[in-house]
Amino acid sequence: MTSVSTETVGLLLSRIRDVPDYPKPGVLFKDITPLLADPRAFTALTDALAALCVQHGATKIVGLEARGFILAAPVSVRAGIGFIPVRKAGKLPGATLKQAYELEYGTAEIEVHAEDLGAGDRVLVIDDVLATGGTAGACLELIRRAGAEVAGVAVLMELGFLGGRERLEPALRGAPLDALITV
Repeated sequence: MTSVSTETVGLLLSRIRDVPDYPKPGVLFKDITPLLADPRAFTALTDALAALCVQHGATKIVGLEARGFILAAPVSVRAGIGFIPVRKAGKLPGATLKQAYELEYGTAEIEVHAEDLGAGDRVLVIDDVLATGGTAGACLELIRRAGAEVAGVAVLMELGFLGGRERLEPALRGAPLDALITV
């Protein structure tokens, strides 16, 4: 876990809206769009994630589709390091590395441009939410297959009740997992 000030956590939490019964009945969706619309909150989030890049010695940032892109891109600019998108399969042109992973019902695939990562890169994965850990785990495998090192995973929010941290632990192989907020 990272150390973020109580004031910052309060600001971030105050800008995350609960949307009941979305996308289906019984689900309480955590909407981050009000946080993104607030320049003070978005800056605080960007600064906190950029500090983690420095702390973990990251040389590149991977953002997971799609909200991870929104968070990771300004962090890469702030930290002065490269941004690499990891996308759903079939969305990137050219040579890619693909990784399949399990969903609740079925499987999915993510991919990265093969030439964007390599030996000597220390990669911090950034996403908005850690839920079950499936996408993040597949991303860690992609990073290692590309020859890069995992510097860690950083998320705005961890949904602790879904057990993603425990499922992701073996794939982390000792790399840190930082959640700014845990609900």
